[in-house]
Amino acid sequence: MDVRPYRATDEAACLALFESNTPDFFTLQERADFANYLRTMSDPYFVVEDEGQVVACGGVFVRHDRQTAGLAWGMVGRAEHRRGYGRALLNARLDWLRQHAPEVGEVILDTSQHSAPFFAHLGFETTRVERDHYAPGLDRHDMRLLLGAPGRRPEAP
Repeated sequence: MDVRPYRATDEAACLALFESNTPDFFTLQERADFANYLRTMSDPYFVVEDEGQVVACGGVFVRHDRQTAGLAWGMVGRAEHRRGYGRALLNARLDWLRQHAPEVGEVILDTSQHSAPFFAHLGFETTRVERDHYAPGLDRHDMRLLLGAPGRRPEAP
């Protein structure tokens, strides 16, 4: 397994990951937003490869206050769930923050009720739930991971 920065040549593979998780984790309407994000992003985005195949992808951003970071468009191919790729991707993003933005004390994300247990298991707490936010039956969970006082970094989950 290898985690590396996203390249434009990864676009089709990342869109295929998205499609493998529709409609349970993403709605069809979000595909255009994700495709646009891949083409225009300026923040770090990563892919996880296994035996030359892209099996997961996800990004990270730091807010202007430099105290808060977020996770963006993270996903693991549907057939690859529960194989450690999501944890590897999360750890790579947290490692990037440790190296490039050590002052960040909180990582935020929004996800559905289907992925919230994964993040909760790795230390994130739910701060808000909005029923049917993404689509009927697809709730939004706002979550955060407190990393401690600025400059103090816990080990990766």
